[in-house]
Parts: sequence; structure tokens; C-alpha cells
Amino acid sequence: MTNEPLPAEYLSPLATLVDEVLARVGYEVATATEVIDDAVPGYGGLFDPATTSTELRQALESLLASELSRPPVPEPTGDSFVLYVDGSSRGNPGPAGAGAVIMDAEENELARLGRPVGSRSGNNMAEYVALQLGLSELLARYEPRDVEVRIDSMTVIRDVWQGDDPTELGVEAYSEAIEIALATIPNHRYTHLADSDPNPADALATVGADIAAFGP
Repeated sequence: MTNEPLPAEYLSPLATLVDEVLARVGYEVATATEVIDDAVPGYGGLFDPATTSTELRQALESLLASELSRPPVPEPTGDSFVLYVDGSSRGNPGPAGAGAVIMDAEENELARLGRPVGSRSGNNMAEYVALQLGLSELLARYEPRDVEVRIDSMTVIRDVWQGDDPTELGVEAYSEAIEIALATIPNHRYTHLADSDPNPADALATVGADIAAFGP
């Protein structure tokens, strides 16, 4: 696990500010959205078309100058976890986001995480970021002895669990961070999700892509 969040791909200054707020609250999408909406003047919010870039930027800068903190960490039922991850890219490449949902062994939701990946990034990059995000936050919050990663990207599966070299340019930092994180978890495995399988991380990746599309 890295001590500092790995950088996203290129993001606009506005999207970068949103990502910084997300990092401060542990990438909890609902928490970040709530505090941003509260900080925007009037009746606007993070995704409200009525919110101008200037209003949003001022709200984000104000939040980053404040005492933002992570929300309380829910208690799991044990030291076994399920981690759903997903990446989304509009245009492949295009605005891309990463999402992750941490659950305990009883599949109680413990965290719903998301972040923008880049304004012109591909699906595979987004999947690597999603897995790194989920593992990093899992280790920051808990001491897992067992984790089942549920993921639909065979590209990431082949790299992480089947020993193939990364084929996507630029993912080496994420791939290395994933390897380091998994090395600290005694038991880990993956379940490959088919396209038809439900994935609660999908909606969070979509939010990340929405943020990545912000400009300027």
C-alpha cells in the first residue's frame, strides 16, 4: 500500500480539486458530494447545471482550507472482506472514473468509493485505478486476512493473478501498488464478473467519469 494517493491521469484544474476533496474524505463519494453541495452557494451542487465553474471552484477551495476529515469507519463482522471494483471510460479513451465497494463477509456495505481517473483515459487504466483504490482504502481502514475481489477486467486479472506483464501503457505504478497491497493480505483471490453480473462499483465509476469530464 502506498502512503500517498497515486495521481490520476490528466484532469482539468476543477476536476483535480474535486479529486483532492475526495482524497480528504477517504474517497467516500456520498460524503464528498454532501460537503460540496453544502459549500456551493444558493441551491446548486456538484452536478447541478446551475452551478457555475467559479462557484464550484470557490466551494472546493474553501473546503480544502477547512478541517475536512474521513467519516467514521463501520465495524466489519470479521477480518474477511469482499471488494467490488469497476472502471468506466466514455469513449475509451475519454473521461474515466474508478469505483470500489468494500463489504464484510456478510456483504454488509462498509464503504462506497470513487474518484476521477483522467479526462482522456481508457477502460483498462480505470480498472487498475479502481483496484488500487479499493485495496488501498481497505488496508487503511481494516486489517484484512482474506479478501475476494470481484472484477470484470480480464486484463487486470491476467496481470495481477495470472502473472502476465501489464499490456496497458502507463499502468505500472498502479500495478506495483496493487502487488504491494495484496502481499500484505494473507489470502486473496478474484471472482470474474460477467457483463450481466451486478456490480455496485459501476455507479461509483460513472460518478468518477462525470467528475473527470469537468472543465476547465
